[in-house]
Amino acid sequence: MSAIHRSISVLCILFIAFTVSAQKKKPTDPAAKLKDEAVQDIQSKAAEYKKNAMEIWGFAEVGYKEVKSSALHQQTLKDNGFTVEAGVAGIPTAFVATYGSGKPVIGILAEFDALPGMSQEAVPEKKAVDGKNAGHACGHHLFGTAAVAAGIAIKKLIAEKKITGTVKVFGCPAEEGGSGKVYMVRAGLFNDADAIIHWHPGDDNEVTMTSALANKSAKFRFKGIAAHASGAPEKGRSSLDAVEAMDMMANMMREHMPQEARLHYVITNGGKAPNIVPDFAEVYYYVRHPKKEEVKAIFERVVKAAQGAALGTETTMEYEIIGGTHDMLLNKTLGEVMQKNLDKAGGVDYTSEEIEFAKKIQSTFTFKAPAIENAAKVKPFKSVPDAGGGSTDVGDVSYAVPTVGMSAATWVPGTPAHSWQAVAAGGTDIGAKGMIVAAKTIAMTAIDLYTNSAIITKATEEFKSAKGDYKYEALLGDRSPALNYRD
Repeated sequence: MSAIHRSISVLCILFIAFTVSAQKKKPTDPAAKLKDEAVQDIQSKAAEYKKNAMEIWGFAEVGYKEVKSSALHQQTLKDNGFTVEAGVAGIPTAFVATYGSGKPVIGILAEFDALPGMSQEAVPEKKAVDGKNAGHACGHHLFGTAAVAAGIAIKKLIAEKKITGTVKVFGCPAEEGGSGKVYMVRAGLFNDADAIIHWHPGDDNEVTMTSALANKSAKFRFKGIAAHASGAPEKGRSSLDAVEAMDMMANMMREHMPQEARLHYVITNGGKAPNIVPDFAEVYYYVRHPKKEEVKAIFERVVKAAQGAALGTETTMEYEIIGGTHDMLLNKTLGEVMQKNLDKAGGVDYTSEEIEFAKKIQSTFTFKAPAIENAAKVKPFKSVPDAGGGSTDVGDVSYAVPTVGMSAATWVPGTPAHSWQAVAAGGTDIGAKGMIVAAKTIAMTAIDLYTNSAIITKATEEFKSAKGDYKYEALLGDRSPALNYRD
């Protein structure tokens, strides 16, 4: 071998040795082992968490009536060492469960209310549960249970002194129209939190980087004069006429609203018998828009329509604000952290039986369904701030503290929220598997925040920049919680 060849060989050996040495010294994720422990803890208790979720699925309690659902979550947290403060913010079913001390304080949101009129068995055909009216058409039985599971996994690491700080699980009632978190924000319950993590059941796995629509809702109540509708109609003044007149004006108003606005209503009381001029009628309205200022302006126009309807029908009108929620302040810093953990957690794999169930569910859709295999995939990170079509009181939380969320595939791909198909899948292992994906992702994201203070610092700076000089003001004003809004 020539001297040149020997020199080249020596250089190659040295290069390989240096590369191997560098690889050995390459820093690893300091939180990786902690994340593995949290994931294993959640997986080892998956059957227990599924049992809890299915109990709450069976309870199917509507907003502010979630007595048994809230109690089950509270007891589970107490059994695992949390201190629980119940009945917070003037809401009997709201709670804050706390473990640990000091900073950082990481909060996890838990919801558990069902929707009225959505009773459904866990079968792939429309079939209500006998004797039940409500159902978990938005999957909040899974939402709350995953939050509790993630909180318990974090508590275990704090108890073992592997991380330091405080974990809080916030029991948040009545997300569906009751604006439960708004009262909790107003009461200052999130003021000491450094970050809030949440999730939502869905038909795919992705970090939520779309905003929500600001929303304001109210019940408009008209009072008239009862009379025999045939024998003495001239003596009556119909409250139902007033409701219908209001609805007609509101519908004509749609032509003259910003195109991003949404206006919907349901007549909750239209009288009791056709031969009686109704002396009372009620209609329940929602106003939505991406900007909270526009919501306020459109709502005032709806009020004027109600006033005009009362004037024209010689009835009287009063209205009660039921709910009001902000748009969502997105936090890209936290979103990118959560994305890495969702990628690690992965999606939802179906068994052959679940594939058959999914096919039957999709056969009921009136549109082309996406591939069932999508449930096993994780969508890439993408921020589309103005694409949100729904509203949530998490928006108000996002104006109080840096907030991040995700969705997990608890429903068959293509399933819309607030559908019987969502209730059905949520009552099966399909829902439970997605719930575990969420719990793991939330726990791992929280671990990053406990072990890397720079993330919180950056997220806080982004939060302050996004919020600007806006001073938070609840859209529902200073009213007390609408505890009977589902009556």
